[in-house]
Amino acid sequence: MASKDKAAVIQLFDLLESRFAMRVIWALSDGHPQTFRLLQDSVGGVTPNTLNTRLKELRAARLVDHTGDGYRLTHQGADLARRMGEVQQFASKWAHQQARAAMASAAAAPSSAAP
Repeated sequence: MASKDKAAVIQLFDLLESRFAMRVIWALSDGHPQTFRLLQDSVGGVTPNTLNTRLKELRAARLVDHTGDGYRLTHQGADLARRMGEVQQFASKWAHQQARAAMASAAAAPSSAAP
C-alpha cells in the first residue's frame, strides 16, 4: 500500500474513532433521514453537544448531509455504511467463534469440586 493510501486510511480511522461517529453512520445506514432528536435516540447515550460535534465532523468529511427532512448519509457515507455491514458479518462470525472457544475451554478445565 502506498504511503498516500496509508495516510487516507489513517485519516478515515481518526474520524471514525471519534466517539459515536460510527454509531451515527450506522443509525443513518437505513437510508431514511433523521431529525437531530431522532438521531440522538437512535445512537443512544450521546449528549447533544457530542452529537452536534460528530455531525459537524461527518458533514465536513462529506459523509453526512442535512436536508429539509433531517440528517442522511451522502453517497460516500452510504458506501462506507455498506462496507461497515461487511464488518458486521465478520463480527458475528468472530463472536460465534469466541463463544465456542470459551465453551471448549470451560469444558476442558478440571473441575474444582472436591469428591
